Amino acid sequence: MAKIVNIKLMMVDLKPKVKRTDAIQSFLSQETPILIIEDSDGEIGVGYSYTIGTGGSSVMALLSDHLLPQLLAEEANNIEYIWNKLKLYTNATSVGAITSLCLAVIDIALWDLKSKKANLSISSMLGGAKEKLPIYSTEGGWIHLSNKEIIDYALKMRDNNFCGNKIKVGQNISRDTKLLKELRDEVGDEFNIMLDANQSLNLPDSYRLTKLIERYNITWLEEPFSADNITAHKELSKHTSIPIAVGESIYSIRQFNEYLQNSACSYVQADVARVGGITPWLKIAHLCEAYDIPIAPHFLMELHVNLACGVHASKFVEYIPQLDAITNSKVKIKDGYAFASKEAGIGIHWDFDEIYKRRINAYTYVIKL
Repeated sequence: MAKIVNIKLMMVDLKPKVKRTDAIQSFLSQETPILIIEDSDGEIGVGYSYTIGTGGSSVMALLSDHLLPQLLAEEANNIEYIWNKLKLYTNATSVGAITSLCLAVIDIALWDLKSKKANLSISSMLGGAKEKLPIYSTEGGWIHLSNKEIIDYALKMRDNNFCGNKIKVGQNISRDTKLLKELRDEVGDEFNIMLDANQSLNLPDSYRLTKLIERYNITWLEEPFSADNITAHKELSKHTSIPIAVGESIYSIRQFNEYLQNSACSYVQADVARVGGITPWLKIAHLCEAYDIPIAPHFLMELHVNLACGVHASKFVEYIPQLDAITNSKVKIKDGYAFASKEAGIGIHWDFDEIYKRRINAYTYVIKL
């Protein structure tokens, strides 16, 4: 066993590669906290999370002022103990996005450290259920794009053997319906079309939209309502043949359990950063298996492909390149599948020269035992 003796926290701001808009917001920037944990054996683990333009300074403050000092001298291998200790320490601010993003940074770093010391990939550490998963893209489905641009991108993904494409909807039902008819006519019957309303609909509009588009063989409708409105998701699930997907805005295993108990969704999209790390994400994945509901994690493809391949309930990986500017590795994609990394750790090769160059000096902290 080795104790945590050295901690370094930085933040870089990564601008999106393309303009990203949905029915309620724009993806302005990606504030990315990066944590390096060193143990008394001299081994390190690296963790990270993200925001989409606001809250980065709050994440860094909660980490540096409150959570990271609690880590020093803890046994790095006791990940479950540390997660619950920190969760209790921040009980007044849980459940919520800021606390979950902070817990995730720490938890991911500890799993990276543990996997490296065991000389195992994180996929193997979690169970090694699969070698690869089908991949779908979101990058060409943003709501500001024209129908032609969306269709052209989907055709490109189909021709690259991607299994599907996600389209943002929810601002204009007539436009959405017209787009989906044109898109299905162009891509054929086998290509998956995922839809994402980003919590923009009300119940009457959701009935109208789903009735109009059921004929187009939609793989799922994601986040039609606010994530805390389980009742509306349950009602819509009863009234449409289109599977309902939720998860990117849900922060705890108990909230997922309520959805599953109430048959309020057909896909779970748990985001490892937003649920608080690998420790709770793994529990959610196993919960999905118990309910025979597939898990298809949201965003963070560089990490999620490795987590999802570790568990039985996984279904898809979402393609949104996130870390190219600060890493020396990319997810292996071949014939429409994303492959789990076989490297020890979480499977991300960080470019620390680039990270140090891009880091925001005001948010750089070092804590030592």
